[in-house]
Amino acid sequence: MKYVRYEHQGKTSYGILAADQIEELSGNFIGGSPSKTGSTVALADVKLLYPVEAPKVICVGLNYQSHLNGRPAPSKPEIFYKPPTALQNPGDPIEIPPDAKDTHFEAELVVVIGKTAKNVSAANAAEYIFGYTCGNDVSDRNWQKGSQGDKADVQWWRAKGSDTFGPLGPSIETEIDVPNARITLRQNGEVKQTQMLSDLIFPPAKIIEFVSQFITLEPGDVIYTGTPGSTSPMKAGDTVEVEIEGIGVLSNPVAAG
Repeated sequence: MKYVRYEHQGKTSYGILAADQIEELSGNFIGGSPSKTGSTVALADVKLLYPVEAPKVICVGLNYQSHLNGRPAPSKPEIFYKPPTALQNPGDPIEIPPDAKDTHFEAELVVVIGKTAKNVSAANAAEYIFGYTCGNDVSDRNWQKGSQGDKADVQWWRAKGSDTFGPLGPSIETEIDVPNARITLRQNGEVKQTQMLSDLIFPPAKIIEFVSQFITLEPGDVIYTGTPGSTSPMKAGDTVEVEIEGIGVLSNPVAAG
């Protein structure tokens, strides 16, 4: 089942997406028990928003062998944060800040937490997952690594956390077969990243097991699970699409901030 958050005639609502129609729900589908209101609206008539207003945005680095560039695989999930203000709606622009010099895309599977999780085992982790969506962990490599002659920032606060650096959506799918799905990124229609999700070094269950030892995961929290392969710079005028089989396509234009 696909869940969406959307704006229609100045009102923000939650709904279930079926083909090209949205069935309105009485409230938030995460952390509550909303019912169908009986109202429907055409997908073409709404503005899709990032599907969950996340209390926390947790990210995993170095989670595909294809992204390690010869580095040894990590022994545990490597975790960092984005601020919730980095989230961006489907279709809205990724804005590259004026001082950014090397801003890259990163296609990622995103886990959406459905209920409070603390000290959860990998074997039980599926009980705490509401569903999955597409994400783009936009990253400025110069701020992150000092790749163009500047000194790298001590923290990745702006390299990965600038406004609009976390596109998310278009929907949350509750029934995707993660290991058998493929993630693909296209830049201006050209495939730049593609990988099976079975190639994740740490799958969602292992990530939840590790993270929940140290921080309590709350309903609506999202976990960006890492990007495969190589990434490339983006520039104003580009269009970047993240597609995950069974979920859909997250498309964003790129603009100068």
